Amino acid sequence: MYKVFATTLLLFAVLTVSVAQAQFPEGTGDRYIRIAEMGQLVDSVNVWGDVSSSGRYLVPEGTNLPDLISFSLGYTQLRDRRDGSVGAQEQMIEVKVSRFDNTERVVEVAFFRYRNRDPEPIELFEFDLQNNDIVTLKISRVPTFTDYVRVIAPILGTLATSILLIERLRGD
Repeated sequence: MYKVFATTLLLFAVLTVSVAQAQFPEGTGDRYIRIAEMGQLVDSVNVWGDVSSSGRYLVPEGTNLPDLISFSLGYTQLRDRRDGSVGAQEQMIEVKVSRFDNTERVVEVAFFRYRNRDPEPIELFEFDLQNNDIVTLKISRVPTFTDYVRVIAPILGTLATSILLIERLRGD
């Protein structure tokens, strides 16, 4: 009975280590996130930029861009809005997909841009992700009055302090 238990435990440990090594190759330092089930055909896609969980995703073939964004836990700035002055309608979402064409030795780029308040473009759902695509996401927004005040106020404060200090030094 003990030998059967020990053999089963050893087999489980070997399988666990081999699966972990398959998902996280030694020495690469890359972050692999497996979404696809074992044995399922996968595409390996890099996700960078303003997402909560960037990395190299192993997704099922046929995954569309909105699903990939969902797998990466969504846009960072839309989830972590700490600044109350930022309105959702002011934010622009940019999705760029880069693909290297090995036969022609060029990089093909697909670019999607839409406002946060608008629905996702149909092209996002129809875009066919392929193996080794690089998806870069960026959130940009129109500066608000508060943004300008945050930049100008310290400059004006420093300038006023400098003028007062110079006047005081001259007066002595």
